[in-house]
Amino acid sequence: MNRRSPHLVLVALAILLGALAGGVGGWLLAQDGHDDASVEAGFARDMSSHHAQAVEMGMLAHGRSADAEVRTLGGDIALTQHGQIGIMQTWLRDWDLLPTGEQRPMAWMASHEGHAADGPMPGMASQEELARLRTATGRDFDVLFGQLMLRHHLGGIAMADAALAQSDDEDVRWLAESMKSGQQSELGALTQLLDRKGAKPL
Repeated sequence: MNRRSPHLVLVALAILLGALAGGVGGWLLAQDGHDDASVEAGFARDMSSHHAQAVEMGMLAHGRSADAEVRTLGGDIALTQHGQIGIMQTWLRDWDLLPTGEQRPMAWMASHEGHAADGPMPGMASQEELARLRTATGRDFDVLFGQLMLRHHLGGIAMADAALAQSDDEDVRWLAESMKSGQQSELGALTQLLDRKGAKPL
């Protein structure tokens, strides 16, 4: 009997979850659509991009780490955020908006706590950091994953808070609250990971 690798199984589950979440996202859409420059459109687009990096890092952890706890945590993060991307992309389709718009990334956060309209997405890893993660092994990999994902989650929580502060769309608020709650819980696991490896956050 052929045995499928856990990595391939996780990829299949992520695709299925994304499809299902997209359907749920369409079902949840109860309010009128939002325009291209709205907070809701900006949140959906930018958080999708932000999540995509977390999915990549989570899949790397699931496939590369020798630590079972790190593999499980990475897989959980990848699955959850892949599903949430599906919800947000369904919203954009239902609002008759493209996945990318004319607004600069993070423009929707400009009025929230003085965030610069053309600033980087909070917590994102640089291309150099991602390159290091892709080639790291052993403890070095686990530590860098924990550091990058912890910072990434803090940035994601800041983005969720900005959406909650500015949007009155019940579905957007529901998803932002869900993201914030889930990532706050995962911050504890990431902090414990770094403690266990004798490392500190970035």
